[in-house]
Amino acid sequence: MKTKWIVTEIDGKVASISTDYRHLKTIGAALAELPPESIGSVTTRKISTAELAAMKPAWEDLRLFGTPFQLKVWKTLFDIPRTRIYSYSELAALADNPQGVRPVAHAVAINPVAWVIPCHLIVPKETLDKAKEIRETAEKTLFKGQDLYLLDSIDVGEFAYGADIKRELIKLQLA
Repeated sequence: MKTKWIVTEIDGKVASISTDYRHLKTIGAALAELPPESIGSVTTRKISTAELAAMKPAWEDLRLFGTPFQLKVWKTLFDIPRTRIYSYSELAALADNPQGVRPVAHAVAINPVAWVIPCHLIVPKETLDKAKEIRETAEKTLFKGQDLYLLDSIDVGEFAYGADIKRELIKLQLA
């Protein structure tokens, strides 16, 4: 994938990772509320998808601006095992808000740190149901579904940077 990612850091802590500068407005507004002496430097740099995949910062290495609810959802998402895809309702339950699927989905949608907080692993429940149905059908074939790769044929849901990039990040994460 030839996507270039823009990493914004505040005092060496990652504040956003995006394919564009969409998060700078939110970061700028949040910084404007802080005392000037509390911020040393704000930098941006472009990296490749391979460099993005190599990033493994700890939660403490992030500088995120959001509501307490958004931060809770992002921390929950940051902590999930990155070995499979999840539905929005599963994430809502993990975030102790099983009835709040829509607010959780909104927090996922505005995640400022692509890849590091793996919002790409969250898909509609219908997608997981369809994948399970296809997998069960494939198990009855000669190859037992071993060579079946579903990702290109199912709806992975919305993603700020497009479905194709979401599919690529899922493939990279689950490889």
